Amino acid sequence: MKIDLSGKTAVVTGSTAGIGFAIAKGLAEAGAEVIVNGRTKQRVEAAVHKIGKGARGIAADIGTAEGCEALIRAVPRCDILVNNAGVFAPADFFDTPDSEWDRHWQVNVMAGVRLARAWLPHMREAGWGRVIFISSESAFNIPAEMIHYGVSKTADVAVARGLAKRMAGTGVTVNSVLPGPTLSEGASEFFAGMGAKSGKTVEAAASEFIAAHRASSIIRRAASIEEVANMVVYVASPQASATTGAALRVDGGVIDTLM
Repeated sequence: MKIDLSGKTAVVTGSTAGIGFAIAKGLAEAGAEVIVNGRTKQRVEAAVHKIGKGARGIAADIGTAEGCEALIRAVPRCDILVNNAGVFAPADFFDTPDSEWDRHWQVNVMAGVRLARAWLPHMREAGWGRVIFISSESAFNIPAEMIHYGVSKTADVAVARGLAKRMAGTGVTVNSVLPGPTLSEGASEFFAGMGAKSGKTVEAAASEFIAAHRASSIIRRAASIEEVANMVVYVASPQASATTGAALRVDGGVIDTLM
């Protein structure tokens, strides 16, 4: 299968590092013009330089309505929107203030809502478009140590499903992608710290963590950022035209259900 996204413009939020960067790189390699987004100009420019051909950057904090508006003004229309920007912060339910719930809601949910609301009408007019929400296996396996995060990721799945129905018959698809434990920069640093104490590699420490805390994992290891990006690039492609309203798992089998 050859995925050709030539002539398509893709916006990937939170794409200066980690899964978002891998997605932006994958879309650019498939021929799309990719808009790299992050909060600081320095990080955005560095990511654009690494990707090279097919990428340009826009710094905007989409965790705010004003930041979303700035991004929309800079990119009046796009063909592919990947709502990847997200935050997470472990905290006990009884110690999590309203401000932390609101921060997760604004970044993880409302940013995607605002951008989809702005760009979906243009996709509908064109008769083609892709919107992808990067959710998490935590959407279905709500983590007791991070309930606020899990709730925001469940909301992403719900918004994607609802928007898919709203865009029915238009040629526009809307899906969510659910990664499991993944070796992004932040996770790799966490696992490196674990491994340093026992002399284990990052990969071995990650596998040990998964065995202890995600025992239902079938692959029994953390995924790479490229493995997640591969799913997103496919869902963004013309070949995925019959896939919409779906919650697509790249979780290594962590979610223990047939559907």
